[in-house]
Amino acid sequence: MASDSSPPEVADVPRVTTQTVQEMKEAGVPIAMLTAYDYTSARLFDRAGIDVLLVGDSASNVMAGNETTLPMTLDHMIYHTQCVVRGIDRALVAVDLPFGSYQGDEKEGLQSAIRVMKEGGAHAVKLEGGAPVIGTVKRIVESGIPVMGHLGLTPQSIHDFGTYQVRARDDEEANQLREDAKALEEAGCFALVLEKIPTELATEVTESLSIPTIGIGAGGETDGQVLVSHDALGLSTDFNPRFVRRYAELEDRIGDAISSYVQDVRSRSFPSDDESY
Repeated sequence: MASDSSPPEVADVPRVTTQTVQEMKEAGVPIAMLTAYDYTSARLFDRAGIDVLLVGDSASNVMAGNETTLPMTLDHMIYHTQCVVRGIDRALVAVDLPFGSYQGDEKEGLQSAIRVMKEGGAHAVKLEGGAPVIGTVKRIVESGIPVMGHLGLTPQSIHDFGTYQVRARDDEEANQLREDAKALEEAGCFALVLEKIPTELATEVTESLSIPTIGIGAGGETDGQVLVSHDALGLSTDFNPRFVRRYAELEDRIGDAISSYVQDVRSRSFPSDDESY
C-alpha cells in the first residue's frame, strides 16, 4: 500500500469519481465507504465527507427485516438508488446488483446494470463473485458502466456457504481468491470489496492489485473500509461481528426520544402554547 505522502486535497475533491478513488489508492489516502438506502441518510453521510456510498442489498436486512439479502429485487434497488442519489453532491454512488439479476447470463447482467444507471441514476454497480461472473463484468464494463467487484464472504451465496464465518482460510480458497481478484482487475473492475477474509491475505491482494480494495472484516491494510451504516450508528444492535465499530448508539437514543414524546402526549404537555396556533 502506498505511503500517505500526497496532498490531502485528493480526498477533498468536489465530486468523487472512479478516477478519484484510483488516485486515492495511489496517494495512500484511505477511502471511506458506507451504505445508504434513503435520501435523508445519504444527505447526512455525503455532507460528513463519505467518499463512496453503497446502495447495498443489505437493505433487505436493515430496511425490510429479511434474514438474508436474497429477497431484494432489481426494482427495490432502483428505488433505493433514486432516493440516495437525490441526497448527494459529492460521493460516488455504487449499487449492488441483487441476487438473480446477473447470474443467469451476460446479457441479463448488462440489462440489469443499464436499468440501475438509467433509472436509478447510479455511478457504478457492484457484483459478487469471481470466475463465474468475469464475462458479465467484461460485458458491463465494455458498455461504459463502472463495476466494483466483491470477493470473500459474498452474502448472496450464503446458502451455498452455509455460514457467515471467515472465508479463504484454507490454501485452496485463498488461491482461488487471489486468482479471482486478478481476473476481476483484468476484466475492468475499478475497485474490489474484500469481505471477512484473513488480514494477511487481504494485505497481499491489496498490494498485488493496481485497483483499490475496500475491506470489511479484512484488516486495516486495504485501501479503504466499508460498514453498513445501521451497524456503525448503532441502529441495528442485534448483529455484532467483531469487525463492526459502533460510532453511536442511536437505537437507545431514538428509543428514549420517542418515549419522551409519548409521555408528553399522554400528559398533554405537548404541544405547548408556543407550539400551537
